[in-house]
Amino acid sequence: QVQLVESGGGLVQAGGSLRLSCAASGRISSSYAMGWFRQAPGKEREFVAAVTWSIGITHYADSVKGRFTISRDGAKNTVYLQMNSLKPEDTAVYYCAAQLFYDGRYAYTAAYDYWGQGTQVTVSS
Repeated sequence: QVQLVESGGGLVQAGGSLRLSCAASGRISSSYAMGWFRQAPGKEREFVAAVTWSIGITHYADSVKGRFTISRDGAKNTVYLQMNSLKPEDTAVYYCAAQLFYDGRYAYTAAYDYWGQGTQVTVSS
């Protein structure tokens, strides 16, 4: 069982920055991949970014490439999402997710085994 707890959400003006954290309980295996997804009101949950735990390969949605950075800290069992140049369209609940055995499907919600409770990010114009 893996528990994921997100933090760091909040209200920020357009152009501002936020850093989300996702703390995982238990030891994260090298086979894991960790992802960030988001869901805006009335929309489906969508992929934002992912990182493989073993060697840190990263993937990003086109909409956030160049603005968001995903990283991991093995000592703290924590994944981060640094969000810069935020836009109103980034407003959503952001979820952290863990895939126990990474199979390349980093952008698919169905490929992830555990999810956090979500943290709200609101970007005002």
